Amino acid sequence: MGAHFDGEGVNFAVFSANASKIELCLFSEDGTREVQRITLPERTGDIWHGFIHGLTAGTIYGYRAHGVYDPEHGHRFNANKLLLDPYTRSFHGSFANHTATLGYIAEDIGRDLSFDTRDSAPFVAKSVVPNPDWFPGGEPRLNTPWDETVIYEAHVKGLTQQHPDVHDSLRGTYDGLATEPMIEHLKRLGVTAIELLPVHAFLNDGFLLNKGLTNYWGYNSIGFFTPEPRYFGPQGLLGFRDMVRRFHAAGIEVILDVVYNHTAEGDHRGPTLSFRGLDNASYYRLVKGQPRYCVNDTGTGNTVNVSNPHVLRLVLDSLRFWVDCMGVDGFRFDLATTLAREDAGFDAGGGFLDALRQDPLLAGVKMIAEPWDIGPGGYRLGEFPPKFAEWNDAYRDTVRRFWKGDMHSAQELGARLLGSAGEFDRGGRRAWSSINFLAAHDGFTLADTTAFSDRHNAANLENNQDGHHTNHSDNCGVEGATEDVAILKKRELRQRNMLATLFFSQGTPMVLAGDEVGNSQAGNNNAYCQDNPTAWVDWPEDIASKSAFVARLSAFRRAHPALRQSRFLHGGQRASDRLPDVEWFDLRGRPLNWRDPGLSSLSVLYRCSAETLIVADNEDTVLVVFHRSYTVESVKLPAAPAGKSWWVGIDTDRPARQEGPVGEEALILHGPQVLALFLAESDAAT
Repeated sequence: MGAHFDGEGVNFAVFSANASKIELCLFSEDGTREVQRITLPERTGDIWHGFIHGLTAGTIYGYRAHGVYDPEHGHRFNANKLLLDPYTRSFHGSFANHTATLGYIAEDIGRDLSFDTRDSAPFVAKSVVPNPDWFPGGEPRLNTPWDETVIYEAHVKGLTQQHPDVHDSLRGTYDGLATEPMIEHLKRLGVTAIELLPVHAFLNDGFLLNKGLTNYWGYNSIGFFTPEPRYFGPQGLLGFRDMVRRFHAAGIEVILDVVYNHTAEGDHRGPTLSFRGLDNASYYRLVKGQPRYCVNDTGTGNTVNVSNPHVLRLVLDSLRFWVDCMGVDGFRFDLATTLAREDAGFDAGGGFLDALRQDPLLAGVKMIAEPWDIGPGGYRLGEFPPKFAEWNDAYRDTVRRFWKGDMHSAQELGARLLGSAGEFDRGGRRAWSSINFLAAHDGFTLADTTAFSDRHNAANLENNQDGHHTNHSDNCGVEGATEDVAILKKRELRQRNMLATLFFSQGTPMVLAGDEVGNSQAGNNNAYCQDNPTAWVDWPEDIASKSAFVARLSAFRRAHPALRQSRFLHGGQRASDRLPDVEWFDLRGRPLNWRDPGLSSLSVLYRCSAETLIVADNEDTVLVVFHRSYTVESVKLPAAPAGKSWWVGIDTDRPARQEGPVGEEALILHGPQVLALFLAESDAAT
């Protein structure tokens, strides 16, 4: 599929089940003039194809699809509209926000049954025949084990645009992302995988452009094989693959946030750019009985129809391309419930998920689901098959609620600390299936969670009605910025407590870029349209010292296999010593009373399970104390086995405190605090 140069010419192949004719349109070298139209001469099933002798790599082209224009029956063929090849690997030019890209007469908006005869070619990007030398395939991957994985979610531009140590010419580009300053920072944090917001070529939404805004996040794909050109640096398209290789050399995997659930063509009133013009009724799910309209399970206007085998092939081919030719190590599927929805609803054994898991190449990469959409029965946390990990928003909300002081949140925190087994421990799934996070691109940053009780999205020009309205945040006494030292210290301590909770939970930790240095978005919890300092990471002068605490947390987790076990812990006794793999205590060292409605402090003792002991170098026991109250309390530690003693590893109240033996049976907690201790040989050196 797509366009492929073999040294003598180019073979073109494109899918359309309902077209009557497909024309290949060739353009001048500058892309401004259409110089030739050639009807694709062959049709094999629903694949239209033809080999054109004499064409070379770099040829600029597009398609025009002929067929009936009958929106009432789901067909929107309009040969006046130049169409992007769904398999194109690079663009020439760009898309303009122009009414000529609409299949109907613009003045009839809302009445899309009219037919527009204007040529859209001057206003759309064209496809380019790729140079086969650019995509040889066979790119290696790292295959970092899940139980060793620490994910760092970042935006290509936002991560480096204001970084003081990244050269001006590289900021905001693929080339700049894997420069030495960024790699050193990520390695210092113990990051093993960087998860990038969408890098598939995408469009700026017309309604944003009309307001002087732009699509910053990129959840508006139009090219599933094309790196977004706005992030090109000195190496252009090849800069992406070089970025992946440099990350791999540093031991860091690359995971892509991919958007296959919808496209940038929007609802029935949207432009005709590619899929809609090639075969609207095949590429999109249409409303039963009213095929004029698109199913909108995504909230973006349309829903890609992966139930169609050719559309499913398109998505699988795209995924294979990014793995084999670009070297990426995994994918986070935006609104994954949409992709798993069959005619009868969500199906964990449906065609899309089955196809992914059996694919010889894709079965070996990391797969992460965003387990919800806005369609019927759309929230499916814990229901994806064993291959997948899932974003766990229940973890985020529980940790926020606990440290905010909500009643009954301590009980739920206990479940979250053990990998949310209630949701994930089924069908052979592992504890790493829970992607634990405190903040993500969508919502408050961690710092803003402690500085704002309400969203402040006025800059989005939607009357502050957009974004999450339930953030479980708390401003610690003053809304927004303040110079009150006491409030600032309170916020910083709460952030450390939440970060410690994240790294001391079973499951896979994910950190939002900038949270390690206290980055703020000034209370904007939906910065999707803010391509400016609001959404860019605001790096401090001393990055290393500001992020040192997160680096310590990550190192402590890495050093203690008891904190990152693959198997779920249920308190089962180990055959070796008849001790349980997990125990719960109150601050007095007594068994925890889970029925206490005012429960605000708890201690969890992690031991390596029998399965973990098989692969761990040695026994490991970690005790973590979570204290939310401002009252001064003493902690009674469990008795240490003969020849061992308790050592303090992490103390959020004293973030610079070094590891060392406790030396006493009791410890004093002076307020909200997380304390992590571990058993070591009594004569062990630090």
